[in-house]
Amino acid sequence: MVRVKVNTLSPLDSNRWSYLVEVTENDGSGSQTRHKGNMDKEYYEKISNGLIGTEDFVKKSLEFLLKRKDKDSILKEFNIKQIRQYFTEYETEIKKTIYEA
Repeated sequence: MVRVKVNTLSPLDSNRWSYLVEVTENDGSGSQTRHKGNMDKEYYEKISNGLIGTEDFVKKSLEFLLKRKDKDSILKEFNIKQIRQYFTEYETEIKKTIYEA
């Protein structure tokens, strides 16, 4: 199991936000990876309908990835909407997660 921590960074512009995501193993090893994610405001609103905050959206997205990939295999820098290019089920699954919250 891992712990996911998301911190908001300075916005890239008025329609694109940036986040630092730290993924840490809970096994006592302290093994950690850091990722810089960005997200378009339009994409966030389309998928979340504003039901959760942006940091929670990014965290849930990383948790989705971690169910499918090792933390070391996740790109160090990416746009959240890129996830759907690798996992076609992403948008359907993330919406379910948001609406269950």
